[in-house]
Amino acid sequence: MRNQLTNLEYLEKYYKGNINDAIERLNNGEAVQYIVGNMDFYGYNYNITHDTLIPRFETEGLVERLIFYIKKYFNNEVSILDIGTGSGCIAITLANEINSKLTASDISKKALEIAALNNKKYGNKVNLIDSDIFNNSEGKFDVIVSNPPYIAYNEEVMDIVKNNEPSIALYADDNGLYFYKEILKNADKYLNDKHIIAFEIGEGQGNSVISIAKKYFKEDLIFLEQDLYKRDRYVFIIRK
Repeated sequence: MRNQLTNLEYLEKYYKGNINDAIERLNNGEAVQYIVGNMDFYGYNYNITHDTLIPRFETEGLVERLIFYIKKYFNNEVSILDIGTGSGCIAITLANEINSKLTASDISKKALEIAALNNKKYGNKVNLIDSDIFNNSEGKFDVIVSNPPYIAYNEEVMDIVKNNEPSIALYADDNGLYFYKEILKNADKYLNDKHIIAFEIGEGQGNSVISIAKKYFKEDLIFLEQDLYKRDRYVFIIRK
């Protein structure tokens, strides 16, 4: 989190409207990224609203690691499905960083509108679809990536997050594990034989997500990686 001084500096640098109005919104507890209306992510700048999550540094780590593994295991164009794309930051970044064919889905029509703006900004390289997980997905993919809702409903959440970001993108049933279960239960039907599944997870969910993955992908390489703060943050499932 930025401290108050840094928030003010951020507003002065990036906010295009009346700075006094912006400071009032900041003092009323609105996240500075939503006031400004955009956020830098992996060298790109993405439009965001209260209908999309604020892109995080942890998610940049997911993208960075996924690019590494794609380059390690694939030589040609890869087909990628991003589930729960939100602002589109993961999918659009991947589409511009590697030789790939991207499909990105979300259940929120308002989030997809923001993703479409960002997609146009960076070359319209992503096929955006309105879909609840796999419902409207067609064909098979080399890679499935997702930063799904993973906060349990009874989990303590900071007010700045709870009061600003869309609950549909934050919370999940089954102690936050619902989307991992649903994706992994059905993923094999949408994956090519050689494949990668990449997840961002909540701190403390690593063993649970790995246990679910082993149930459906017994022969795959399944492992957990940490973020820059040494917190369990990513699960990768790879079939070479």
